[in-house]
This record gives sequence, C-alpha cells and structure tokens, in this order.
Amino acid sequence: MSVLKITGGRTLSGSLRVQGAKNSALPLLAASVLTEGLSVFRNCPRLTDVTATVDILRHVGCRVYEEGDALYVDASGPIRPEVPDALMRRMRSSVIFLGALLSRCGEVTLSLPGGCELGPRPVDLHLAALQNLGAEVTQTSGRIRCAASRLRGGNVALKAVSVGATENAMLAAVRASGSTVISGAAREPEIVDLQEYLRACGALVTGAGSSVIRIRGVEKLRGGEKRILPDRIAAATYLAACASAGGSIRLYDASPRDMVPILRVLERMGCAVKTGENLIVLERQGPLVSPGPIITRPHPGFPTDAQPPLMAAVLKARGSTVMIETIFENRFRHVPALRSMGADIRTAGRTAVIRGVDSLRGAKVRADDLRGGAALAVAALAAEGETEIRGMEHVLRGYEDMAGALTALGAEARLTEKAE
Repeated sequence: MSVLKITGGRTLSGSLRVQGAKNSALPLLAASVLTEGLSVFRNCPRLTDVTATVDILRHVGCRVYEEGDALYVDASGPIRPEVPDALMRRMRSSVIFLGALLSRCGEVTLSLPGGCELGPRPVDLHLAALQNLGAEVTQTSGRIRCAASRLRGGNVALKAVSVGATENAMLAAVRASGSTVISGAAREPEIVDLQEYLRACGALVTGAGSSVIRIRGVEKLRGGEKRILPDRIAAATYLAACASAGGSIRLYDASPRDMVPILRVLERMGCAVKTGENLIVLERQGPLVSPGPIITRPHPGFPTDAQPPLMAAVLKARGSTVMIETIFENRFRHVPALRSMGADIRTAGRTAVIRGVDSLRGAKVRADDLRGGAALAVAALAAEGETEIRGMEHVLRGYEDMAGALTALGAEARLTEKAE
C-alpha cells in the first residue's frame, strides 16, 4: 500500500513541468492497434494506468518499448481480438479497446472494465455506437463480444455526451467502409489529440473539438507519431495546491487555452493568474474568498476531474462555496476524509456546500479514488501538522510522482510503502 505523508504550513514556490495527459495517452495507445506499423508517442506520462494499457497492448500482440519520454508501439504483427478479465479490471479506460480491436480484427471479446467507483458509467453508449456501424453485440456473464466482417459507415447519434463513447466510435469508424457522422460528440481536447494522431496515420477525420465529427473510412492505417498534450487536470491540481498553501508557482509545458474555466475560478478565489503560450503562473498571497457556485459540465465547461482538488482549495476560503456535480453521482467520496481534517462540508445528492474554516488539521485519511486522493493532498498542504494519505495507488494512476512534484515546489512530502 502506498502512503503519502505531507506536513502542512509551507508556502509553495518554483517551477514544474506539466506531465503528458493521462486521458489522452490511454486512447492514443489503444488506437495504435488500428495501424499496421510503428507508432511513437512522445511526452507519454509514467503512470500505472499507462502500464496497464501497455500490458494489454503486449497481450494482444504489439511490441512496446520505451526511450526517454517516448513510447513506441509496433502493431505490424498479428493482433489477438481478446482481453482477459484480469487486465480489463485494472482500469476503467480499458473499454476503449472495444472499438480499436473490433476495427482491426473484425471481432473483440472483453469484460466490463474496472477503475474508480464513481457511480454508473454504463457501456451502453459505446455498444450502441458500434451497433450503428454494423457490429453484432452479445453479452454473457460479464463478457462482451462484438463482431463484424467489416464495419460500415453510418450515423452515430450519441444520446449523452461521453468522451469514451466518442473515442470508441471514432476508432471503429476510421477503417469502416463508407462515411460516418458522429453527432453529440464530446468536445474535450483529448478528442482533438486523438484526431491528430489518426490523421497522422492516414485516417480521414474532421470536426474533433466540435459536437459533430465526420469520418471517411480507409482500408489500412500506417504507424504515426504524436506528442501527447499537457495534462490539464494535473496542472489544475498543482494550481489548486498553490492556492491552498499560498505562494507562487510556474507551470511550463502547460496548455492554458484548455483550462479557461479552471483559471477563472482560481482568479475569483483571489489568486493572481498570468498565462503565456505554454505557461501558467499563479500567485496567492492574501486570504482566499469563495469563487461562487461551481457546476461541472462537459468541455468547454468546468471539468468534473478538477472538482475535488478545487474543493480542497476552498476549504479555508471566506464565505460559502456551492459545488454541483452533474457528471458522476459518487464524486464526493473524499468529503468524509476532508471533514476529519476539520472541513465544514454539507452534501445533499450531487450538491456540496463548503463553508470556509479558519484552520485545518493533519489526519490519517484514505484515498478512495484518483481525484479524491489528489484533493486530500491539496488539503494537507494547508493543514496544521502531518497528514498521512493511504491508498495512494489510486493517485498513482494519474499523477507522475506527485510527492516529487510537491517537494520540488517546496512542500514537505514523501511517499512510502506500508503493509496493509
């Protein structure tokens, strides 16, 4: 079991490079099985979710190796259209292999994915999209099988905004016969990143970043090269950490244009924010104030993944802050741990009301999910005494050496391993 110990009370200062985006790396790596060549992914983050994805790639027949921050995937050999249960359950994003393997092999069999338990995230939207492209879907005993001799283009109208379903539809359609229109598509920057890679491989895809994506299928794709975009949620977490602890930090290799709703909230809290092309500078010297209501929305709204770290940052802000979660019903699982640190938080359904307190205290707490664990670290920086966060294996799924990053910014943080 991984444990992060943080001694609060230190202001932050210094510079930090933003890691590559987890939510872009995973679908990009899955997409590589569509190609019949060598793909190179630069700025690839070192995360346990990336390791799990690489294990799936190797299982299905890809050769994968690493050089510096680059990951090489050779999918030129035969590809196995099946992912075992043990590999699927290591992360939620493994469902992205549905569209990729189906398109490459004409069939795919896998189980329901694992990952953080944030509430129902059904694969119905994914399966409906594949059925619209000609796939036959059967489900038995927790296993899903999709088959099609060759997928055919069609109209995929997503009934709800879903990043994963949009990505699976894109991956299935790029080698289908004919043209596909995906309407109601998610607009996240990671979707744009996926389109750029697919186009580098020879796919005919346009419209990513809007709600309508158009694809004209091709028979084969070659390997391609892609630099993974900066992780806006990791960046938001370290900005929230500085807001919580006070001080001034610089994030480089950042993408401020993808973080506008987050930066606006931080400014309303009383932080000074400056941006450059790939740079974000945040300074917090005086007391924080409530930024007003925060409502999570699909992009370009305030992202659900940034809500827990920002909640932790407003725990000592003057006034009351209302947070409304519209994406995941169990996104407040970290609240009891924050309360044990002295936070004043009331929840009702998907609404949380945070009343600012004068002080927080260190405590022994446990991370139950990825972003909730990050929130506990943000709160610990503003707490008196030492906070011990257990269950950091959840956080390591999405953050590259969080302890090292916080230490580089002047915090007192160390990661240890303890027996259960």
